[in-house]
Amino acid sequence: MPIYACTVLLSAFLLFLIQPMVAKVILPWFGGSAAVWIMCLVFFQTVLLLGYLYAYGVTRWLRPRAQSILHLALLAVSLTLLPIAPVKPIGDADPSMRILALLTLSIGLPYFLLSSTSPLLQAWYANQSRDREGSLPYRLFAFSNAASLLALLAYPILVEPNAATHAQTIAWSAAYALFAILCGATAWRSRNSATTPLQPDSEPTPKARSQALWLLLSACGSMVLLSITNHLTQNIAAVPFLWILPLTLYLITFILAFSQRIWIPRALILRLLAVALGSVGYLLYETGLAHPLQLAMPLFCFALFSACLFCHSELNRTKPAAGQLTLFYMLVSLGGAAGAIFVGLLAPRLFTGTYELPIALLFTALLACVSTWHDGWSSRLLWVVLAIAMAKGVGTEVRQTQVGSIVMMRSFYGSLRVMHSGTAEKQLRTLYHGTITHGSQFLFPPRRLRATTYYGRESGAATALLFCCDGPKRVGVIGLGAGSLAAYGRRGDIFRFYEINPQVQQIAQSVFTYLKESSAKTEVALGDARLSLENESPQRFNVLLIDAFSGDAVPVHLLTREAMALYLKHLQPNGILAFHVSNSYLNLAPVVRQLADVYGKKSALLSNKSNTDEDETAADWILVADEATFKRLPQGKPVKERPDLRLWTDDYSSLTQVLKIGRQ
Repeated sequence: MPIYACTVLLSAFLLFLIQPMVAKVILPWFGGSAAVWIMCLVFFQTVLLLGYLYAYGVTRWLRPRAQSILHLALLAVSLTLLPIAPVKPIGDADPSMRILALLTLSIGLPYFLLSSTSPLLQAWYANQSRDREGSLPYRLFAFSNAASLLALLAYPILVEPNAATHAQTIAWSAAYALFAILCGATAWRSRNSATTPLQPDSEPTPKARSQALWLLLSACGSMVLLSITNHLTQNIAAVPFLWILPLTLYLITFILAFSQRIWIPRALILRLLAVALGSVGYLLYETGLAHPLQLAMPLFCFALFSACLFCHSELNRTKPAAGQLTLFYMLVSLGGAAGAIFVGLLAPRLFTGTYELPIALLFTALLACVSTWHDGWSSRLLWVVLAIAMAKGVGTEVRQTQVGSIVMMRSFYGSLRVMHSGTAEKQLRTLYHGTITHGSQFLFPPRRLRATTYYGRESGAATALLFCCDGPKRVGVIGLGAGSLAAYGRRGDIFRFYEINPQVQQIAQSVFTYLKESSAKTEVALGDARLSLENESPQRFNVLLIDAFSGDAVPVHLLTREAMALYLKHLQPNGILAFHVSNSYLNLAPVVRQLADVYGKKSALLSNKSNTDEDETAADWILVADEATFKRLPQGKPVKERPDLRLWTDDYSSLTQVLKIGRQ
């Protein structure tokens, strides 16, 4: 038993440690988009399915000795791929497909073997011990989830804050080599079993209804996980902490559901689920899209926990005996992959809005209705009513996003909407990315020619543009939005915008008029800003503004030492860098100050108040320049120094250190 347990636990630990690790490595290559993690989850769920299919197939169709030889050979091949080293993709193909391709090439085989370990070794152990009751293999499943949970918690607390990404990948590769030795020893030990493990006819094949229920329950849990993760990361930040929190809750429900002891009675689970669906349904359908995330985050996490606990408890309640465990795991992983593919690949192509969360809630209510159909009339009535309410909620969500919307688009980089509001001379168009405003414009002069939202005349951005220099100026802007900053352009000026999302460029040029009506010459460079700047000769900007939002945060790769060096390369010696650091949950100002200090520049924080009459939003900008330039700028506030904060580089960053804990 010890060697089986150690191998399963180590494989589970490595399986979930590599997930945030490799996602963080590739995040900057795709603009820091929240969709990067969603596509990683699609990959992980799909390879998990392939691993379970492999375990199912070899234990059904190969003799024990052949199983051992095949697995030993695959382990040996996987060792030749170490250390893992994802390679930046080249080309402008669909980012989703590029992410799947680079993950397959860099960690595909090791991840596949780790995925197959739990069901394969459980089958080998069940055969060797002849534990036909199946209790111990399923306990190993719960133990493996506990090891996975430990890995997820270790990454943001211990690994990310203390180790650079290169060191992380080297350490993981060394641990994988140890796993390969343990797994190889286990395979060698299992080679002489007398019969093929758990022959297909040793247990009756589960009914088609049971198999369909396993598939649907696991798909539902996966859909809820990805849709809530997508919602949180798009509206706060695409960071490992917010990737890991939902996945941690998801794993905890697996541990609780498949442990020997029943921790939470089924009746209580169903009541929790009913409360969660009702609460989140109200939040989504009554308060609209712009709900306060201080309330939404714990509520969404509660909904995720309740829904996944229901799905996984029902899986445990209906699981087969050990003779069919590989079939059970295969169907569970198939459902998980199907749910992930729906949210990660199909939904962005099927819907113009982000509707997968209400659809997942409806799916959960329908499954609860099916699972409790024989529990009595009161239970049946409750879940029928809740399912009808969730179905109505989906329709309400669609209507809410469409009312007042004149444009709706969606791509890998998220959902975009342009809303029309106001009356008479105060009619207004506003661009939203998810629930975050990315610029607005009044329809009629003279307001139409004024910058609004974060870019009003009292903002740090306006200060940098108005006081930077005399005469024509050359301005670079990372992040296009509605093109608001072009309103500050004067004859002879050149404004060059860098934008990664082609749909944003399309909207800025067709729905808003800032670019067309600016007195300056305007240019748009399509693609990731850092890659574009790396490939360009020095632009000699008088002002370079970093305003690239990913949800409610600047992508991390735009706030590193290497990024700062690139900005200064393209900036005139007396030029000004302006960083937009407005954020409800992250204190990014000390990060920018450190970058300025490293390169001998001064920094100051400029904050402005909101002006609803002119649709100007309170915003925080940090200006970075040399001392002589600062003498002609309005005085801002000094940024508080953080000696405990480690300098961010392309190889190291940790957002857990800049979270605004306890902010009201």
